Amino acid sequence: MPSQRFITNTPEETEALGARLARALEPGAVVAFTGDLGAGKTAFVRGLARGLGVQDRVTSPTFTIVNEYEGGRLPLFHFDLYRLGSADELFDIGWEDYLARGGVCAVEWSERMEELLEPGTIRVDLRRGEDESRRVITVEGVSL
Repeated sequence: MPSQRFITNTPEETEALGARLARALEPGAVVAFTGDLGAGKTAFVRGLARGLGVQDRVTSPTFTIVNEYEGGRLPLFHFDLYRLGSADELFDIGWEDYLARGGVCAVEWSERMEELLEPGTIRVDLRRGEDESRRVITVEGVSL
């Protein structure tokens, strides 16, 4: 499936794109995020949560590694792997159990576990554009 490129100009537009992606997600989906620090990965995940019908406030799980959100069409498991030293640490916190629960795993800093990503993983790359608020977002693995 070819990659799709989107430009957003505000965090709200980035969230709206996340909500749009959420409508296409099936149980067990893994969404792997890459991009610069502060590029909008968490804003995109806030949109995913909204699109799934999650009412909770979505925050970055930088220090907890994973935040769980229930109550939507599918549960959302939001991972931030920035502080993990190896893929083994992801197994230690129950990666396989999260996959088996039939929710959506949204994984920030997914390049830290590239070897664990299976075919069918949806990839989202966020980069800063020409000005501070612009983002260039590439989505692979699903049509939006």
